[in-house]
Amino acid sequence: MTEMNPEQIRARVAELGDWFHNMDLKGVRTAPDHFLYDYPANKFARFEHAIPADLTGKSVLDIGCNAGFYSLEMKRRGADRVLGVDSDDRYLEQARFAAEVEQAEIEFRKLSVYDLAALKERFDLVIFMGVLYHLRHPLLALDLIHEHVADDLLLFQSMQRGSDEVFPVAADYDFNEQAHFDEPGYPRLHFIEHQYAHDPTNWWAPNAACSAAMLRSAGFEILDQPESEVFVCRRGPSPWVGAAYPARASTNGYDRSGDKA
Repeated sequence: MTEMNPEQIRARVAELGDWFHNMDLKGVRTAPDHFLYDYPANKFARFEHAIPADLTGKSVLDIGCNAGFYSLEMKRRGADRVLGVDSDDRYLEQARFAAEVEQAEIEFRKLSVYDLAALKERFDLVIFMGVLYHLRHPLLALDLIHEHVADDLLLFQSMQRGSDEVFPVAADYDFNEQAHFDEPGYPRLHFIEHQYAHDPTNWWAPNAACSAAMLRSAGFEILDQPESEVFVCRRGPSPWVGAAYPARASTNGYDRSGDKA
């Protein structure tokens, strides 16, 4: 592949429209006027130490890859296979171009988080950052990641609002006990009916306790929380039984409790 000069890179960056990832492609910035400045590099710098520095021989799945910043970072750490998936064609075009400029062998594919089972593959590291709050069915997405693609580590991030406190959650509460629902450290998922920050795809804003609780509920053990919104997890056994999801052919007509669906 012929290496592009800065003028060619700059022209193609402009052709690909607005970029949310402000990336440095051989000295050319993809979003020089980004409202979050050097994003996501400035955010990644705060938690990059929590991810293995050497991913040699490992596979990585980047869900909601956008323009591929994290996919490229994992490839730089030596990952053997990196697959980025997104539902937005424009982001995928940007990601493919960024990988081309960096001469990185990364596959990008159009795929919804709800269709991850189609991959029929598990990955050593799954990245699920900046996606959960855009989904109508966030807990389902975490369950599908656990069930179909996560083999070991999960790097998770969500926009959070409310308290950063995380209170211990009891195994059960009496029906008449209600005070805990108003405690700042109790898991709380705020629903956004219309728009937030002028974005109609922002549906949810969990507090920190809710993010942690949802991850545990989906079967992930939290290993580290390098900053409030970021969790490094390990896949564990599924703690839930009989989730109210439509039965699939592979269940042979039975739900996860073993009862007839």
